Amino acid sequence: MNSYVALLYSIVLGAGRRVVMADLREMAEGLGCRSPRTWVATGNLVFEAGQTSSRDFESPLETAFAKTFGRHVDIIVRSGADWRKLAASNPFRREGEEDATRVHVRVMRDPLTEATLAGLERYCVAGERLAIVDGDLWVHFTGKASESKLLGAMTTKRLGIGTFRNWNTVTGLVEMLRS
Repeated sequence: MNSYVALLYSIVLGAGRRVVMADLREMAEGLGCRSPRTWVATGNLVFEAGQTSSRDFESPLETAFAKTFGRHVDIIVRSGADWRKLAASNPFRREGEEDATRVHVRVMRDPLTEATLAGLERYCVAGERLAIVDGDLWVHFTGKASESKLLGAMTTKRLGIGTFRNWNTVTGLVEMLRS
């Protein structure tokens, strides 16, 4: 049995409507995912399943989500081993330990290349730092991420399908994988 982490791009269904985590777990069980558990109410799901590729879960989860909740969301799945590797590769670990809200990773469906950085660096006007590790984009924000010009530049149109998680969430999911 292998562990997996599924990251939902957005769990806001519309004005005032969010996904109930119990419903998300039930949906995952309906697909054969074992022991599904969620990390608070943030659209993160950890589950167990037989030997398969992480990518094999994405489309079925997206289809089931649309059927269950009436809206498509992009879902990225990583194996537990890959998630632990992602956490271990944080190039801004010290900064994340100081303030976990300022270190984020954009987990990508398809890996980014180093060339992506050149297109984003001009938006780093408040001292933000960027790094691509194994195709995922790490960002250290010097202030609130929501106030950074960089955040608005990191769109799906520009970068492809991906979803941000802060360092608290990354480490929380690692802990969930251990339990």
